[in-house]
Amino acid sequence: MMNRIFLFLILGTVGVFAAGAIEGEIQKQDLNISAIVMFLLFVGGTLGITYWAAKRTKSAKDFYTAGGGITGFQNGMAIAGDYMSAASFLGISGLVYLKGYDGLIYSIGFLVGWPIILFMIAEPLRNLGKYTFADVASYRLRQTPIRTLAAAGSIATVILYLIAQMVGAGKLIQLLFGLEYEIAVVLVGVLMILYVTFGGMLATTWVQIIKAFLLLSGATFMAFAVMAHFNFDFGSLFAKAVEMKNTESLDIMSPGGLVSDPISAISLAVALMFGTAGLPHILMRFFTVSDAKEARKSVFYATGFIGYFYILTFIIGFGAIVMVFQNPEYLDLAKQAVSGGDPILGGKNMAAIHLSHAVGGDFFLGFISAVAFATILAVVSGLTLAGASAISHDLYASVIKKGKADSQSEMKVSKIATVALGVVAIFMGIAFEQQNIAFVVGLAFAIAASANFPILFLSMYWSKLTTRGAVIGGSIGLATAVLLVILGPIVWVQILGNAEAIFPYKYPALFSVTVSFASIWFFSITDKSHDAQAEIEAFEAQYVRSQTGIGAEGASEH
Repeated sequence: MMNRIFLFLILGTVGVFAAGAIEGEIQKQDLNISAIVMFLLFVGGTLGITYWAAKRTKSAKDFYTAGGGITGFQNGMAIAGDYMSAASFLGISGLVYLKGYDGLIYSIGFLVGWPIILFMIAEPLRNLGKYTFADVASYRLRQTPIRTLAAAGSIATVILYLIAQMVGAGKLIQLLFGLEYEIAVVLVGVLMILYVTFGGMLATTWVQIIKAFLLLSGATFMAFAVMAHFNFDFGSLFAKAVEMKNTESLDIMSPGGLVSDPISAISLAVALMFGTAGLPHILMRFFTVSDAKEARKSVFYATGFIGYFYILTFIIGFGAIVMVFQNPEYLDLAKQAVSGGDPILGGKNMAAIHLSHAVGGDFFLGFISAVAFATILAVVSGLTLAGASAISHDLYASVIKKGKADSQSEMKVSKIATVALGVVAIFMGIAFEQQNIAFVVGLAFAIAASANFPILFLSMYWSKLTTRGAVIGGSIGLATAVLLVILGPIVWVQILGNAEAIFPYKYPALFSVTVSFASIWFFSITDKSHDAQAEIEAFEAQYVRSQTGIGAEGASEH
């Protein structure tokens, strides 16, 4: 019965897209046929993978972690796929295109979080947890309050991240395929629900692997084409870019274009570093491998793939300065990008898309456009699975049912949560169409860095952490991050229209993370209760398991 339903949904989804594409062609006559063909090939292939995965997803472990059967290399590629979002591919190359050297601050910030995960998070997380990072945070602390807080942080991060991805997907499809924005957002939501509901982590993993391979291949070709244009001489590329941007009175080889003061620079770096180590859809991936050794391999491979990718985005950004500026077809786009342009459709976020046309014509533009969409689709699938897991495993099974829920009922709740999150993402994506979504992404990272990371990190490494300290401190960190974003320049001035921001910095993480750690420390050391003493005494046993893997999930099998 489920297989018939799944086949019906596949046919319906592809049919709706085809009908929408025809309608869009009649209305706008502005379609890239190669992009649509490649998009349909990707969707058809990944839905086939989902159908295959659905037949192999029998238990909660299969649904949440693909049965723990993913290898370190496969998981590393999937993590890279999760992390190389549209914000990375389109956003960072667009920032380099717009601001030059300063665009690197995001590349480096996103990347430097990975050594923290490699050396301090991955192995203990795999040894202590089962499905979500809340398993680790609540290992020796009281289950109900810790899991509730961890789930709240996870769901908040997931929804905020989903909004940005859905708006990006809707705008991208609207621009490239001629579909109406609302239809585009609904399509993304329906496909996302299909992947997660039927295929679980196994389908999501393989969608990520395929997307990562396609994205790395496309970006490599673009960077290679740019460098071939300059005989593989970086100096010539940079010199030409500086010459072309000089007309705009912008020193693209000097810092200060994006972040002009030390506080903002440090705060942004803190958000990107610690936020990465607190993203629930990234942390969840470490439970898909068999043991801690494979978890460590996962991070090693992921760091290599991600680092290589960010080098490519730097070349792509500078290549776009030269090859898009040079091409008369893109002069208006270039002027729009320098002046700021539209936050989603403007030249600064589409630099990589237009460069692909400059180096590879309509066919390669179609390929990169389809890959950009696949990037968004894969990331929203991983986010939705992480959110659904927080609802079903942390809230339903552990808090509401007190750990007594059976596997089938937990999976049922997870699938209902997936559909609910998909519907929320669709409505939020449509509602935020005309809004500045930059603050949404910043808030997602700020929450991950201020609420999720401190609790996870201290639960693994600080013996004096107590439930009271974690709950009060984590809540204060979460509230501080949200409040400072609202009072900052983006929301208070740009969105609410006030003359001057109450909090002067765009990036609140330096302050909210500091407040979170300080609050957790203070409320833990002042907790003299009997429960607190028992939690402190339990740390030694937890630490031994976290470092050795003795007693860990799957340890007896390997």
